[in-house]
Amino acid sequence: MIAKVLSIAGSDPSGGAGVQADLKTFSALGVYGMAAVTALTAQNTKGLRGLEFSAPSFVRAQLEAIFDDIAVHGVKIGMVGNAETAGAIADVLEEFKPPNIVLDPVMVASSGDSLIDADAVQVLKERLIPLADVLTPNIPEAERLFGLSLRGGEADAAIRFCMDCFADARNDGLKAVLIKGGHMNGAQSIDVLATPSFTESYSAPRILTAHTHGTGCTLSSAIAANLAKGMDLKEAVGSAKLYLTGAIKAGDTLGVGHGHGPVHHFYDAWKKNE
Repeated sequence: MIAKVLSIAGSDPSGGAGVQADLKTFSALGVYGMAAVTALTAQNTKGLRGLEFSAPSFVRAQLEAIFDDIAVHGVKIGMVGNAETAGAIADVLEEFKPPNIVLDPVMVASSGDSLIDADAVQVLKERLIPLADVLTPNIPEAERLFGLSLRGGEADAAIRFCMDCFADARNDGLKAVLIKGGHMNGAQSIDVLATPSFTESYSAPRILTAHTHGTGCTLSSAIAANLAKGMDLKEAVGSAKLYLTGAIKAGDTLGVGHGHGPVHHFYDAWKKNE
């Protein structure tokens, strides 16, 4: 029986991020993908032109329709948009209690455009983070969520940052956090995974490329897919990091768009068919 993974995120009509990137990732990694759409965007590789949030009641209806019928082995949460939608998502997850929840706290698009209301950040912290098995912020998102500073942008600073997060009683429900290394310094891109009991670093050569649209969506979806397939946390993150690195390297072979192009989600499968 195939593992089934649900994306709860916004739509990107250009196909590089959001539910489109999530579904491509799920397919590339051999799990059955589903999606509940929290928002519609008008965007391309050059930027965001428009944003319409789905009605919170309709987001809830989408989720209930899935959980009432289909066994869900993993969940990836991306853009929630506003506080009401974040609350609706939390309500449904609390009711159905799916395993392997990966929360990517999407706040800003690759173009720099904001993708979340200020009120939603508080709901994210109070209700969704405690439900997540893995939280996957980049450095600016982590600093905004936890009110701490990642001075220097280095791996050792990220480890100290994570330990401070777990030591804070306000983050009592936090299980694991992966600080993504895209905003760090140096020739290596280092992601830091931490739980209250261990830390682990994952390093890959930093790739100088414009094809970075949807990298956060892709990584979090890959982690959710790997967890749903039965990998333990360290293996799921390490395998997802390898997959994303390959997808970034192959991104320029697609020739999509004139801005921040997408990564190549099917680089390995398509190579085999050449």
